Amino acid sequence: MMSGEERPGRRPWREQATRMALFFDLENNGTDFRTEILAGLTTFLATMYIIVVNPAIVAAAGMPAPGVLTATVLVSALASIGMGLWARNPIVVAPGMSLNTLFAVSVVKTGGVPWETALGCVFWSGAIFLALASCDRNKRLVHSIPRELRFGIAGGIGLFIALLGLETGGIASGAASASRLGLAVFLAGLVITAILMARQVRGSFILGIGATTLIAWAAGLAFGNGPGPAGQAAPLAAWTGWWAPPDFSLFARVDLLGALRVAHWPVILVFLFSCFFDSLGTCVGVCEAGNLVDEEGVPRRLGRSLQANAIWVALSPILGTTPATAYIESATGVKEGGRTGLTAVVAGLLFLPFLFLSPLLSLVPAVATAPVLVLVGVFMMKPLIYLRWERFDETVPFFLALILMPLAHSISVGIIWGCLSWTAIKVGCGRWRQVPPFLWAMDGVMILVLATSGRFFH
Repeated sequence: MMSGEERPGRRPWREQATRMALFFDLENNGTDFRTEILAGLTTFLATMYIIVVNPAIVAAAGMPAPGVLTATVLVSALASIGMGLWARNPIVVAPGMSLNTLFAVSVVKTGGVPWETALGCVFWSGAIFLALASCDRNKRLVHSIPRELRFGIAGGIGLFIALLGLETGGIASGAASASRLGLAVFLAGLVITAILMARQVRGSFILGIGATTLIAWAAGLAFGNGPGPAGQAAPLAAWTGWWAPPDFSLFARVDLLGALRVAHWPVILVFLFSCFFDSLGTCVGVCEAGNLVDEEGVPRRLGRSLQANAIWVALSPILGTTPATAYIESATGVKEGGRTGLTAVVAGLLFLPFLFLSPLLSLVPAVATAPVLVLVGVFMMKPLIYLRWERFDETVPFFLALILMPLAHSISVGIIWGCLSWTAIKVGCGRWRQVPPFLWAMDGVMILVLATSGRFFH
């Protein structure tokens, strides 16, 4: 019999696993490979809808859907893996839902900007975003947002993600096209998943998604007949088989020079502002809710997280899709126990097979992941217990950040009005010294964007 040292292949695998555990610091984060893999799978199941929803929305800009689908898969996979390896945070990065609507409808279809030029505007906004994130070595951007506002951002994202789940399940007003059968499936899945969570069953989200999918199959809702995220009808592709070839026709179809015309500078500014605050708000909210903070109470490695996101804001248009952003659905993996970048790496790897297998997504209807989003919203309310409610100069801005995100369907809106109201109320109460210096500069940029774009007023 061969000894353990003589058995080929055993030692290298153990060494690689040890190196990986040390790289992600699994032991000090109180996690292990099994937990991180389950968390990555959970996050992927909660975010995979973007593979087919993004091409459907961006098609309004005149871009071919197969090319956008391929670019969406590549960006979601590579950006998430990059986030996991560089920032080592359990946050998935993929083309943003609100950002794709801004691109396709507001900029291209309504604004009349050619989609190649609009992609160029996205690239330059990403380049500026990366420069800002890389230059902020003293964490001024992070410290410019008071901790009470960070609690409001975390809670607002929780309400936002819960609203998406309720709309997808047909229980909220945004889902007018939802059927009674779909609503019944959603409620059954919500109860089952909540019971699993309450009983602290490991992998409760995955089991809940699986159970809801089986119920949907039995009810005849398996193949994209239900409502989608944020009220989008039928986001999942109809069943067309097992395999579809990738389409790289949109690679490098970006007009970088045309985007630099003075007339397009406001578009670059709006993309920059939207991408920056969507990313910042999501990273802060997910880390606050999961207690992923450093010794100063600041979300850990936030600077690196913003850099990783900024890189893929710039690279997304080169591959042929709308800007990438950190995903609020990453909180599903954090609630499942994900604590490190290994969660994001696992989720990113799970995107890659769908370069060829995108038709398989129709097997898991959107209604199956909706209960998970609602329950994650409950989880993200936790930071609210730390707020001192008797301090109205802090609770009013906190409340605006909290409530405007779900009402406006925008993380940026909540951050903008939360920050502006914080400054205004502190100054009005004679406490202007409690306004962080860098927040004054941020307020100025916010006012400039509000003055030049009506997007943030509604």
